[in-house]
Amino acid sequence: MNLKLKRPFVVFDLETTGINISKDRIVELAFIKIFPDGSEVKKSMRFNPEIPIPLEVSLIHGIYDEDVVDKPIFASRAKEIAEEFSGCDFGGFNSNKFDFPMLVEEFLRAQVDFETENRKFVDAQRIFHMMEQRNLAAAYKFYCNKPLENAHSAEADTQATYEVLLAQIDRYENLQNDIEFLHTFSGQSNNVDLAGRMVYNDKKIAVFNFGKHKGKAVNDIFKTEPAYYQWIMDNDFPLETKRKLTKLKLEGFGKK
Repeated sequence: MNLKLKRPFVVFDLETTGINISKDRIVELAFIKIFPDGSEVKKSMRFNPEIPIPLEVSLIHGIYDEDVVDKPIFASRAKEIAEEFSGCDFGGFNSNKFDFPMLVEEFLRAQVDFETENRKFVDAQRIFHMMEQRNLAAAYKFYCNKPLENAHSAEADTQATYEVLLAQIDRYENLQNDIEFLHTFSGQSNNVDLAGRMVYNDKKIAVFNFGKHKGKAVNDIFKTEPAYYQWIMDNDFPLETKRKLTKLKLEGFGKK
């Protein structure tokens, strides 16, 4: 089967130096770009992260410092990648919580303003967990009836994720072959920022989703504890989260 697309859809996977979006870096990016006519483009690239890859991480994805020492840094290709992804929707496995926020963070570090407002995000892991409660290897075995060879290679994980997503749509009658439906079903729709530090409540008001102010309206906290904004700006939060927080603050000024 083929995905029903209105615009290009990028299924991608990252291998990184760790899972801290603010501090860690991308070492490998692989993606399949699927066009509305069903044609596909596949690419895989590695980067020098400019920081050491911890041994425990290398043992998972198989990429060591010596494998990327001569590779370009992400910033040198950021504009090219952003142009490749222009006008596309995105899919991945755990991509809503990690891969896409990490990718956007790298763009921001490279001073490339990658637009995210009008994208759709489909997370095959989210669909899988809602339906079956497993990891990618189990999902691949369950949906595609094949073992996942070379797991934790970005290229293998990307291909497996794409096949799993197609099999999920084929398997579940309540899943529509429509990117906007899958975006909503995957659970990204209520996030204010990609990392989910702020979300929209049932009244469509932006509220904090962590810490002592969890569940409280962001604009209310700006009024009752104005120093909280600066505390976030000065501490280890993703650049994209800080940018969205600043946008809310500026919008609040306009309503006074």
